[in-house]
Amino acid sequence: MLSPHPKQGVTKLSDITSSPLYNEDLAPVPVEKRTWGMWTIASLWVGMVVCITTYMFAAGMINQGMTWRQALFTITLGNLIVLIPMTLNAHAGTKYGIPFPVLVRSSFGTLGANVPALMRAIVACGWFGIQTYIGGAAIYTIHAKIFGFAPAVDADRIRWLGLSWGELGCFLLFWAVNIAIIVMGTEAIKWLENLSAPFLIIVGVALLAWSVSKAGGFGVVLSDETVAKARGNLPKDFDFWKVFWPNLTGTVAYWATLSLNIPDFTRYCRTQKDQMLGQLIGLPTTMALYSFIGIAVTCATVINYGEAIWDPVKVLAKLDNVFVVGFALFALTIATLTTNIAANVVSPANDFFNICPRLISFKVGGIITGVIGVLILPWKLFNDLNAYVFTWLIGYGTMLGAIAGVMLSDYFVIRKASLDVEDLYRLKGRYQYMGGFNWRALVAVAAGIATCVPGFINQFRALGPPETAVPVDPEVIWNQLYTHSWFVSFGVAAVVHVLLSLVAPPARSEAETKAV
Repeated sequence: MLSPHPKQGVTKLSDITSSPLYNEDLAPVPVEKRTWGMWTIASLWVGMVVCITTYMFAAGMINQGMTWRQALFTITLGNLIVLIPMTLNAHAGTKYGIPFPVLVRSSFGTLGANVPALMRAIVACGWFGIQTYIGGAAIYTIHAKIFGFAPAVDADRIRWLGLSWGELGCFLLFWAVNIAIIVMGTEAIKWLENLSAPFLIIVGVALLAWSVSKAGGFGVVLSDETVAKARGNLPKDFDFWKVFWPNLTGTVAYWATLSLNIPDFTRYCRTQKDQMLGQLIGLPTTMALYSFIGIAVTCATVINYGEAIWDPVKVLAKLDNVFVVGFALFALTIATLTTNIAANVVSPANDFFNICPRLISFKVGGIITGVIGVLILPWKLFNDLNAYVFTWLIGYGTMLGAIAGVMLSDYFVIRKASLDVEDLYRLKGRYQYMGGFNWRALVAVAAGIATCVPGFINQFRALGPPETAVPVDPEVIWNQLYTHSWFVSFGVAAVVHVLLSLVAPPARSEAETKAV
C-alpha cells in the first residue's frame, strides 16, 4: 500500500507502473519533488492573468453600459467567487500529488474520467487558439510599425480564411514558439512564469502611467464625461442588474477552466498554505489591477485620440517611437505566451494523454492541443465582444460548472477528502465502478448542463444578421437560468451526484471485497 506523509499525502507507489492507466507524466509527484512555494503559484497566476484578454475584459461590460467602477466591482467579485472552487479543487493536487485527469477518475471512473477531461480539453483548445491569434496579431503589428507597411484591411484578407497572408504567417510563427516551449516541458513553463511575472506587471503599470499622464491625469481620464464617451450610446432603459448577472457569470467562467485543472499545478506545491495564499495573492489582485489598467488606458485614448480603443495593440501602434512600440508589443507577446502555455496547454496535454497514457505523452498531448487550436479558426471566436461573453464564456461555463459540482461534492462530501491513490491507476480498483464509468457522475453532469441548454439555444439564435436574429427575452425562465449558468449547473450537478450516490451507492470493487 501507500506510504503516507503526515502533511503531503503519499510518498511512493507500489509497483503499478505496468498498468495501462499509468505513465510518468500522470504519476503522483513525490514529496521531495514538490518544490513550488507560495510565490511560485502567485507568479504563475500573474503570468496567466496579464494578457490582452484580461486587459479587454471590462470592454464588454462598459460597452453594455456599466461605469468603470461597476465593471471593476463585477470583475473583482467574480474572481473572488471562482477562487473558492479553485482552492478546493487544488487541495487533492497538493495532498496526493496527482493531476486533474487522475483526480476525476475518483468521481467519474477510470474510463469515465475521459469525458470531463475531454470537455475541459476542447475548451482549452479554443482558448489556446484565441491567445495564439492575439499573440500573432501583436507580432504582425510590430512588423507593420517597424518596417512601415500598412496594416491589413478587409480587401487584403483571404476570403474563406479571414486573415491576410502576413497575419497568417505571424499567427503560425507565434504558434511555433508555443509548441517549442511545450516540447521543453513543465520546468521550462515554471522558469518562464517566474521570470516574466514582475516584468509584465512593470510594463502594464508603465503603459498606464504614460497614457494617463499624456491625457492630463486620473481626474480627467476617469471623469464622468470621459467615461461616458468610452461607453458610447447607452440604451434609455439601461438596468445595471440585468447586465451585472450575465457578466458576473462570464467572469467566473473566464477561469472556470483553471478551477478544474488547478491540480495540474498544485501537485508541485509544498503545502496547502502555499497553494491557497499563492492563489489569493496572484489571481483576484492581478485580475483587478490589469482590468483597471485596461479601463484607464482606454478612457485615456478618448482624450488622446478622440475615440475609445480597447485593443492595446492598436493603442501602441499609434505611438511615434518605433523602439518603444516594438518593446511594448514584445512585452504583450510575452504576456500572451505565458498565459497560453500555463492556462491552455498544461491541462489539455494532460487530458489527451490520459486517454491512452501508454501512447500519448505530455509533449504529444500539447502538440495535439496546438493543432486543434489552429483548425478551429480562433479569430472567428474573438470578433464580437458581446458574443464572446454571452456565447463563448457563459456557454462553456455551463459544462465546466457541472463538472466542478460533481468533483467537489464527490471529494469533500462523499469521500471526506480521502483517496486511495493506487486504485486511481488500477483497472479493477475501487474507482472502476461499472466498466470504468460512474453513471451517477455522468447523469449529474448531464442534468446540470440540461438546465441551461434552452437558454444557450436562445442566445445562439440571437446572433447573426438582424433580419434572422431572434431577440432574447430576459424574463423567460430558461434565459434566466442561462444567465446564471455556471452557478446553476454547479448546484444541480452537485445535488444530483450526492443524491444518486446515497440512493444507489456503487458496489464494492474486487480489491475492497478481498480486504473485507
